[in-house]
Amino acid sequence: MTSATSEPNPPAPLTEPPAPRPPSRRRLWLGSLAALVVVLALGGGAWYLIKRSSEPAGGRAGFGGGGSTVGHAEARKHRLAVTIDALGTVTPLATITLKPQVGGVLTEVLYTEGQTVSKGQLLARIDPRPYEQAQAQAQGTRVRDEAQLEAARVTLARYRTLLGQDSIARQDVDTQAALVKQLEGTVITDRAAEAAAKLNVEYTRITAPVAGRIGLRTVDPGNTVTANAATGIAVITQMNPIDVQFAVPQDRLPDIQAQLAKGEPLPVKAMDRTRTTELDTGTFSTLDNVVDTSTGTVKGKARFANAKTTLFPNQFVNIQMTLRTIEALVVPVTAVRTGPEGTFVYVINEDRKVSMRAVKRGETTVELVAITEGLQPGELVVTEGGDRLKDGAQVILQGEKPVAGPRPGASGPRGQGQGERRRRAPPQ
Repeated sequence: MTSATSEPNPPAPLTEPPAPRPPSRRRLWLGSLAALVVVLALGGGAWYLIKRSSEPAGGRAGFGGGGSTVGHAEARKHRLAVTIDALGTVTPLATITLKPQVGGVLTEVLYTEGQTVSKGQLLARIDPRPYEQAQAQAQGTRVRDEAQLEAARVTLARYRTLLGQDSIARQDVDTQAALVKQLEGTVITDRAAEAAAKLNVEYTRITAPVAGRIGLRTVDPGNTVTANAATGIAVITQMNPIDVQFAVPQDRLPDIQAQLAKGEPLPVKAMDRTRTTELDTGTFSTLDNVVDTSTGTVKGKARFANAKTTLFPNQFVNIQMTLRTIEALVVPVTAVRTGPEGTFVYVINEDRKVSMRAVKRGETTVELVAITEGLQPGELVVTEGGDRLKDGAQVILQGEKPVAGPRPGASGPRGQGQGERRRRAPPQ
């Protein structure tokens, strides 16, 4: 039996892949159009951002806002006090260090630290016994010499009687007269010594020379003190009344002198460091006689009753001295600004847009400034938030509600556009 074998099929010949078709004109046109749209969109967004950043913050308005919120005030007529503000130092009328005038043992201290003492009040005692003995000795010497003087005067009178009877030589009379003169001088010396001894006894009692507040004690009882010790026993400072010394600008000297020439007192206020609390009120006293060339100021002094002891020696206080009172148009100090062209304010118009207006300022206090030109009574000016504004910017006053602008896509005066039409339900 024979079998037949079949040969395998021959491999198919290799063929090349078909070449890509060239893009049609329609596809090229659509791609170019899409790229152009993307470029235009990017350019438009960049232009919008640049324009938005260049606009003033107060000038951009949109939904829910009409500009920057600013503080405001009304220009008004006001009696403005022309004042001088300065930093002053409280200066007591008298500061006295109690120094012993005699030495000895300090036996008593009769005051309390920080106590208010009156003039002549006994404050301390030094052991007086050595000085009492010296006084007694001086007194005894005086009495002895006075007796000798009296005897010499009697003898002189007798000698003169005998001289008249020509019973004694004139030389004896002259010698006795000289002895009387000598004893008279001795008695005068004795009386002075007795007075000095008596004064030393009084010095053992240390009293207050002025009324005031006494400081801390520096010596305790039992210690030996010396005459005119450098430290002393204590220090007394007069508190009522008290002075405040401060510097006055030399440009203000004519005003001060004019008021003083009228005989009118210049009221002065003393305030604390923060200018929130008034410590006391007083009157201007006097000026120094020279101008300090380094500062261009003159030292002035005001006196205060200090009845409540609110002013303390060497305390720093703020001084406000009123020179006169004038009628002026005033605005807050924060409303006035300074630019390249001078002083100006932002005036708020009725449409809530601001106008930059040049003004001239007059007298100034801590809170108010007088405007001599550029404003009328009743006009509103910006006091806060002016740093973000430019001429013509839209603003919102503090306390006012912002006016909402139209929503995007809305139309009509009340915004009844597509957004509102979408919210309406179709009729059934």
